[in-house]
Amino acid sequence: MPDAIHQFVPSFVPRDAIGTHTRALRTLLHELGIESDLYVGEAREAGRGEVRDYLSYEGARPGQRTWLMYQLSTGSKVAEYLLNRPEPKLVDYHNITPPEFFFPWEAHVGVELDHGRQQIPLLSGCTDLAFADSAYNEAELIEVGFPKTVVGPILVDYDSFDQGVDTGLLDSLQSTRRGGHWLFVGRIAPNKCQHEIVKAFAAYRRVYDNGARLTLVGGSSSHAYLTAIKNYIQALGLDDAVTLTGNISQQALSAYYKAADVFVCLSEHEGFCVPLLEAIYNRLPVVAFDAAAVPETLGDGGLLLSDKSSVAVAAVVDRVVRDLSLREALTAAGQARLAAFSTERVREIWVDALKSLTG
Repeated sequence: MPDAIHQFVPSFVPRDAIGTHTRALRTLLHELGIESDLYVGEAREAGRGEVRDYLSYEGARPGQRTWLMYQLSTGSKVAEYLLNRPEPKLVDYHNITPPEFFFPWEAHVGVELDHGRQQIPLLSGCTDLAFADSAYNEAELIEVGFPKTVVGPILVDYDSFDQGVDTGLLDSLQSTRRGGHWLFVGRIAPNKCQHEIVKAFAAYRRVYDNGARLTLVGGSSSHAYLTAIKNYIQALGLDDAVTLTGNISQQALSAYYKAADVFVCLSEHEGFCVPLLEAIYNRLPVVAFDAAAVPETLGDGGLLLSDKSSVAVAAVVDRVVRDLSLREALTAAGQARLAAFSTERVREIWVDALKSLTG
């Protein structure tokens, strides 16, 4: 086993999927007796002393077997820095959103993503072992020439959902409900296709349940796309039925999961999609479009759609909301699927892969 594996992260946010995974991985490494610090390009909401600037890295100590692990999810100057470091390297690939999704909305984000995709093959030439959140991600690494890869799923913080609920919010959501409650959790971003959720929800209200509500949880990755979503909601006359929460506390997130009737995901690009597992953990039925890594993560723990036309989605969601036997079957299937991504199982996968590092 290595003496040290230091992690390098382009942008660190403690509570997002990559930030949570990175912290959990650091904890695992420490438990294995492996030194691990977090070096970041940018950091938000990090506690004092939790992370260090990547340029402050001083190199491996003499005689220490040290690897540098790059958390790859976008283009970054951190990758360029690591390419010039002499230490052996590891990559943890979370996938990079194809820039085509962002160019029409936020050209500068598209440029950053395109830069990241150009950096992937450069990293392949100096990486001892590359981890991928999913087989979908691993296939991309293999295609560009990474010599050794392994699927190492994201470490999900299920315990956070057992640490309290915003009871005031939950009571409000339950006392004011007049119909079914749709939920989606994820950044407001073009690849996640919140506009299609809104469109399907409008059809659902018109045909099946005019008292239904939709909650879209998450911060925004595109101000232009967010503005378009708000305008679309207004144009459809859904201002009182659709809530965009922005960034919220863990306790508020727990309340929304507990108050909802169905989790609806129509995203076209996901490298893993942690909220699918969060929904399942909260015993919420999942309806999701079959794209990218979504079918791999969801498995048979929810309903996968090959057609995400608004009328098709509305009809399926209506069945899920109204059919108690189907809801119970989906909940049971979700719990069975969750076992594949239990904290214990994922930690074992990571430990086995780390044991392969020698020299």
